[in-house]
Formats: sequence, structure tokens, C-alpha cells
Amino acid sequence: MLTGLSAFFFLSSYIPLIKLDFWWIRIFDYPRFQKLIIHLLLIGGWWLFGDDRTENLIWTSLLGIGSIYLFFQVWPYTFLGKRMIDRVPYDPQKGIHLMIGNVYQYNRKFEKALNLIRQRDPDFIFLVETDQAWADAMEPLHDTYPNRILVPLENTYGLVLYSKLTIVKQSINHLIDEDIPSLELDVRLRSGQIITIYAIHPTPPVPNENPTSTDRDAEILIVGKKSKANPKPSLVIGDLNDVAWSYTTSLFLKVSETADPRRGRGFYNTFHAKIPLFRWPLDHVFLSRHFGLSSLKVLPGIGSDHFPIELKATLTANDTTDTEEATPEEEVEARAKIIKGHENQKADQD
Repeated sequence: MLTGLSAFFFLSSYIPLIKLDFWWIRIFDYPRFQKLIIHLLLIGGWWLFGDDRTENLIWTSLLGIGSIYLFFQVWPYTFLGKRMIDRVPYDPQKGIHLMIGNVYQYNRKFEKALNLIRQRDPDFIFLVETDQAWADAMEPLHDTYPNRILVPLENTYGLVLYSKLTIVKQSINHLIDEDIPSLELDVRLRSGQIITIYAIHPTPPVPNENPTSTDRDAEILIVGKKSKANPKPSLVIGDLNDVAWSYTTSLFLKVSETADPRRGRGFYNTFHAKIPLFRWPLDHVFLSRHFGLSSLKVLPGIGSDHFPIELKATLTANDTTDTEEATPEEEVEARAKIIKGHENQKADQD
């Protein structure tokens, strides 16, 4: 049994290096920290229960190598890593206070969500998996949040957005799948500065929804290219159904030239809210280089399988943000993923 477990988890560390979109490959992107802990436990198991010295040495060496590899994969998202965004004082005039969350469509603890929103009192709220029942239940927010975009759907891809700040321009897009909306809007801060917010919830690579990550990857990268081409300060927010350390998210950061506030701070896990051993960061806020970070928090649960996440960011004239640039080869790869996503959808429609 120890040999079988060791072989499986050792191989699982390197499966994500296979650049194929099948769900049974991409699913190994998610539990990277858990795999690190299991590697260390298995090393202990070999020392305690292994009865063949040569076999012990082979497996402890292999698992040790795997542990080192996994550690370097996750350490940028610990306090040991380099921060991409410096912390700055929050300025309500030049900043935005936002809250995002996947409510889980079949969750009916509406009052719990409303109470948390009232307690945190953000400028901007983006909720996904919102059906008509959720849109109706959030109506008490309408007096406080006069600017709204409501796209309730029964397919777990509904969106609702509430803003105290003025929405100057808005569009509801279907970037890859006509059944999956996303939002692009220009918002005026209290200082008068216009910023752009891209709010998305792409499909996950799981067998009951999508057997590959192609559509998800394409949508994320399309938004990344939009953000980079936009001269205005911008944020990309939402449940991306991808972890912070995956290759796709890393490629997105380079293509968009945005920054991840988690880097150098922590995992800020938002999923799974009800299974503590299986948690990873699926809900994200990425910032263009115009912003400094004022605060980042994972909020208490609202009955969903996701925790909401809250961020305060402030525009700054100083160079407080470190971004990465894509190489020409990575730009080509991103374009290829986007083309493949469009081709997949065309094939599905035909």
C-alpha cells in the first residue's frame, strides 16, 4: 500500500506539466499544497514502516525530490515569496472596496449573504451562480447600491453586480460560450478617475460540465489581453475555476500584465468552504500596475461551497506593483488557446 500511494502521489506532482486540456490532467493543478503535505507524510511512513533499506532509500529520495519541487511551486503564495503589490493606505476617494463571491446557486441562506454585505459595506459586489431567487433575495440592496447589472440564470452561470460607484459604461459579453456571460464595465471612482472592471466566471474542467479546460483557459486569456490593451487602470475579478499557481493563471498574469495580491502574502483559499482538507484559491482579484493593495481578506461563509473574498485597492502614482511580461512564445501559446476555445464552441454549435 505504501508503495502504491508513493508512486501515485509522486507522479501526481508532475502530471500538471503535461500541457493537455483534459480534465483528468488539469484537476491535478489544484491540490498542490495538499500533495506537498502527503509527500512529507509518506516520507515519514517509509522511515517508520519500511522494512527494506534499499526500497526505503529509493522512495524517500524520490518523495524528497517531489517535496522540494512542490515547495517551490507554492512558496510564492506564502509569506516567503516576493510580493507583486505593495501595501498602501486605503484612500476612499482614489480606491475601491469590493467583495466577490460564488453563492452556490442551490444555497438558500440569502439572509446570511445580506448580513455579511451589510457588515462589510463594500462599494462594489460581484456574485456568481445567482439564479432568479438570488436576484430577488438581494433586492434589499437596491437602495444602497443604485447601480446594478443583473443577469440571473438557472444554469449556475448567473451574475449579479451592485455598485455604489457610478457605472459609466457596461457590456454583457459571451466571450466563448453563449450560455456563459461575463461583464466589462467602466466605473467612476469618487475622485473622478475611470477604471475598468472585468468580471468573469468561466466553466470548470470537470466531467459533468466540461471535459477539458479549453473554454476556461480561452476566456481567461481573452480577458487578459483586453486588460493589457486597456490604457485605463483595470481589475479582473471572479471565480476563475482555476488556482493561483496553475500554468494558465501564470500565463494570464503575463499576458494581462496584471498582479496577483496573493503573491508573498498567503493562499487566501476560497474553496471548498465545507471541506477544510481540500481548500485552494479559486476566487480572484487581479490588479493592473496602477493600483496598490490596501487589504485582502477571506470572509466568513454564507452557506456556499466558496468563501467570499474582499479587497481594498487604491490608485497610486508610485511604482508599487511588479508585473510580468509574456515572452513571444507565450504570446503565441495564448493566442493558440484562444483560437482553440473558439473552435471548440463552433464545433459544439455545429
